[in-house]
Amino acid sequence: MARILKADLHATYTTVGHVTVDVMQDGSRQPGGAAFYSALQAARLGLRARILTRGEPEELQTLLAPFREEIECQIQPAPQTTTLLTAGEGLQRTQQMLAWAGSIEQEPHLNSAILHLAPVAQEIPMQWSAGDAFVGLTPQGLLRRWSGAARQIELTSASHAAVELAARCNALVISSYERASSAELTESALAHGATVLVTDGAQPNTLLLSGGSSQLLPVPALAVHRQDIGAGDVFAAAFFVALWEGEQPAEAVNFANAAAAVRMSGDGAHAIGDRAALRARMHAVESTAS
Repeated sequence: MARILKADLHATYTTVGHVTVDVMQDGSRQPGGAAFYSALQAARLGLRARILTRGEPEELQTLLAPFREEIECQIQPAPQTTTLLTAGEGLQRTQQMLAWAGSIEQEPHLNSAILHLAPVAQEIPMQWSAGDAFVGLTPQGLLRRWSGAARQIELTSASHAAVELAARCNALVISSYERASSAELTESALAHGATVLVTDGAQPNTLLLSGGSSQLLPVPALAVHRQDIGAGDVFAAAFFVALWEGEQPAEAVNFANAAAAVRMSGDGAHAIGDRAALRARMHAVESTAS
């Protein structure tokens, strides 16, 4: 297996999912996928971050070269890398599957304090030996299908295996767009004690707790919105990290909102913030509210 950094480092935050090649409207190619954006956010929060992915090793190493000092990437070799033609913003974003790297194989000894299952296209195994890890799931990639000549990506209902996987997770983050498709998956997670957070763009977040209670939490307004690609992924990473560190769910949401806001205030992965940037954003929000 090809690696970008030394593999003997203990990975505190591990994401599992395809790092994708995102082909933008202008023809440029950039790294994408929840596994990439979430791991990079975790790294900038001071955690050791590792990605377990699958794709063409040389292509992925070149794509991730600007971030090699921040994240370790373990690549299961494949003839091609998952490639998505990406257009639009937010809920108007469309993606077309140009290539798929195949399924990621189970790792028998995946030691990590936080395990983030971050599929983009039905690629992760449904069984994991997570040990004592905090397990977070962003299930969008378990709800996707692509077919026809256009290979346009659409949502479908969760499989029985995905529902069982959710029952073994500590927390889930889904979007309002996915809520109907992931209803059974969400119910399974809540029934087994997980915390579930539903995002809805600039609209309030919905926090669902295992006892059956729910809470609407406002999303602070953002003065400058430049680009939102990866914002949901950095939100999820910050949310999982905060919960793992012992924050109450509502406070973890505030921290995650700050992460997403910092990301959207700039362009691309380089705009993902560190703890200082997130604290500054939260302080600015508090100052405005007082």
